[in-house]
Amino acid sequence: MKTTIFEEKESNVRSYCRKFPVVFEKAKGSKMYDQDGNEYLDFFCGAGSINYGHNNPFIKEKVVEYLLNDGIVHSMDMYTVSKGNFIEYFQEKVLKPRGLDYKIMFTGPTGTNANEAALKLARKVTGRSNVWALMGAFHGMTLGTLALTTEAAARKGAGMPLGCVTHIPAPGLFPGLDTIAYMEHLINDDHSGVEKPAAIMLEAIQAEGGVNIMPFEWMQQVREFCTKHDILLILDEIQTANCRTGKFFSFEWSGIKPDIVTVAKSIGGMGMPFALTLLRPDLDIFSPGEHNGTFRGFQLATVAGRAGLEFMLENHIEDEVVRKSKLVEEFLKTELPKVSDKLTYRGLGLMWGIDFSAYPSGTAKKASQECFKRGLVIELAGSDDCVLKPMPALITSDEDLMRGFKIIIEAIKALNL
Repeated sequence: MKTTIFEEKESNVRSYCRKFPVVFEKAKGSKMYDQDGNEYLDFFCGAGSINYGHNNPFIKEKVVEYLLNDGIVHSMDMYTVSKGNFIEYFQEKVLKPRGLDYKIMFTGPTGTNANEAALKLARKVTGRSNVWALMGAFHGMTLGTLALTTEAAARKGAGMPLGCVTHIPAPGLFPGLDTIAYMEHLINDDHSGVEKPAAIMLEAIQAEGGVNIMPFEWMQQVREFCTKHDILLILDEIQTANCRTGKFFSFEWSGIKPDIVTVAKSIGGMGMPFALTLLRPDLDIFSPGEHNGTFRGFQLATVAGRAGLEFMLENHIEDEVVRKSKLVEEFLKTELPKVSDKLTYRGLGLMWGIDFSAYPSGTAKKASQECFKRGLVIELAGSDDCVLKPMPALITSDEDLMRGFKIIIEAIKALNL
């Protein structure tokens, strides 16, 4: 198949295909294959949607068996055995062992659906319209979530003003600024000009923002701040949940309990579209149908989602990610300084960022292109796309994991920085 069919007939809005201009045909585990049989190591992972690997055999078997037995695929939000099985397993095996008591709202197929539901609920519960988010945030591309997202290119697509949001400097963005004291000032000073918010929505790790890790102590202080001022704390776990950081939820590292949590991407097990909004039981005040969507609770996703959770627990994925994280950190600590003393890195679990901000604009993009030439699919993040973002599948073997990072080093060397 030639790429001309896409270039001529698909919308100009397409993006990833421009960065990886081959026609892919198959994928298995941590690898993808184009129509000519060329192999690519996947360090993009569907932006975190394929945590357990492409076509995971355990998950795929469950889905195929369900289809062969004529399991119901679409049922709006009616009761089904498959959805009941997912709810029961998620509650008993994931939430309860972590001391989390949440009701589950099936919102629709994408992360932005989950975030929109969370925002609407917070505003309905509190009666307030303003929401606070962090500079560097990415929460979605629909109008409500786009108002929280700070990426200029994304915001320009709205075609209208984006309001009812106040952006707070992320911790560390301005050295010496106490962001907690700053928020206290906004709340307490009647001349701050900023309305008390219904909620604060944040990511424990800003993924698209450049793999910026929120300090654990700061997260605890935000939790205290929200409780003190009767503000709901919403954690966007769409890209970071499902063990990406070495714990099922990334907020677990700080020991806090959010009021609302949004989950998508790999909660669908093997790339199935699936998104959830988890909420404290006392916040469950929507009237029937007040927020809905045709594909909320897509049944194949509930089957794949439960299978993904089973696979995760049975294969001790959390522990494995922590172990592999140490391999990655040691490699970067040893090898990155050999190619440049201006590159920095940061990360947690199997989400990492290599920061090229000390170099001219476009340098990280060139590194990504060099990686692709060598058979590695890898994306960018951060301001001006200055961060190279290795994010392999959690089941990637040690051998392939290290091979991928060696390709990154080779690609950077090719730039002659």
